[in-house]
Amino acid sequence: MNWRFPFSKWLPEYQNPGIIRADLLAGLTGAIVVMPQGIAFALLAGMPPQYGLYAAMVPCLIAALFGSSRLMVTGPANAISLTTMALIAPLALPESNTYVSYVLTLSFLVGVIQLLLGFSKAGKWVEKVPHSVIVGFTVGAAILIINSQLGTLLGISIPKGESVIETLSTVVTAHMNHQLEVYTVALVLFTLIVIRLWRSLNRFLPAMLVAIIMGSIAAALLEAFLPNSVIFKRVQEIPGAFPPISSPDLSSETLQKLFSAALIMTLLASTEAMAIARAIALKTKDQFNANQEFIGQGLANVCGSFFSAYPASGSFNRTGVNLSSGAKTPLSAICAAVFLLVLLVFVSPLAKHIPYVVIATLLLVVAWNLIDVKQIHHEIRMGKSEWIPMLTTGIATITIPLEWAILGGILTSVVVKRLFQKH
Repeated sequence: MNWRFPFSKWLPEYQNPGIIRADLLAGLTGAIVVMPQGIAFALLAGMPPQYGLYAAMVPCLIAALFGSSRLMVTGPANAISLTTMALIAPLALPESNTYVSYVLTLSFLVGVIQLLLGFSKAGKWVEKVPHSVIVGFTVGAAILIINSQLGTLLGISIPKGESVIETLSTVVTAHMNHQLEVYTVALVLFTLIVIRLWRSLNRFLPAMLVAIIMGSIAAALLEAFLPNSVIFKRVQEIPGAFPPISSPDLSSETLQKLFSAALIMTLLASTEAMAIARAIALKTKDQFNANQEFIGQGLANVCGSFFSAYPASGSFNRTGVNLSSGAKTPLSAICAAVFLLVLLVFVSPLAKHIPYVVIATLLLVVAWNLIDVKQIHHEIRMGKSEWIPMLTTGIATITIPLEWAILGGILTSVVVKRLFQKH
């Protein structure tokens, strides 16, 4: 029964004191953090803003129930969103009804392919990916998260999709021209200090949740005392609504148009989810079953396509928040999905008080926590056959598409090990 309903494996743990409370609070934090993220990701995907939130509900819940990863959170993701736009924009006008229909159909097709991979036991190939490659990918992903938030953290305008080098160049230029926003940087430092000081009390209330509240209050006070100098950009008002029921368009014409897009998206979504799940399992010393994760991700996308969710995958950002907030079991992801729905229905107007810079600061902490220094040192001590693939994967992750970074790291690992075996 466990292979069908892996969540049942964690049920005995709820007898331990504090587990349910930790997951509830982590889920609440994750729900708050994903509100501005979901809107931003939807816009990246060419979808109406609310669809990023729909993608954070049903797929998140289904993947938590049927996936293998204990703490990975499934939903909208940066790379998935950008790729969705790249694949579907040539076929229809973004945000149009036709575009939305194509994207939701893409979710269904990706899910079906992932289910086929899971039931055909293709996961055994994923489980052979070396740890050094996963470590390198995790570090690279952390750098990408920081790169995506740097403009917000410093109060300067950096175009979306800029490479790490381009972003750093923009930051240096802004610094030389004295364009960095002092009060924005001050709010970032204040939020970081709150997180650091609250760390010892994390078991009572997640530091990230406290940081969101305190950071929002600090922003309001700065604006009140310096009305002509400080204006923080805030989260847009979010429509409080349930995900509308939808259905994929399975006509032969649509399937023909989306065939290649479905294969590309499956490669990216599956690679990203498996890499994150492997990285979290490695960090938490947990077990990982790639076939079960394929099934969980497949069911998440298939079910999500009937609840207005565009393609979902493991999210480094949300998984990092989940981990940092003290989550213990998949119940945290389930709670995140449920709390998000509750927030949208009852308290969505409050979201407009959260400054984007506070959310960006939380993501900065998330990215930092993803970098496992001990594991990096371990791979270096293992010799060239481990640290070279790790370094190669890390560099590739920040320079080329994510799916090719993983494949490049695997190829490097194979070549390097064969070379050193000969010598």
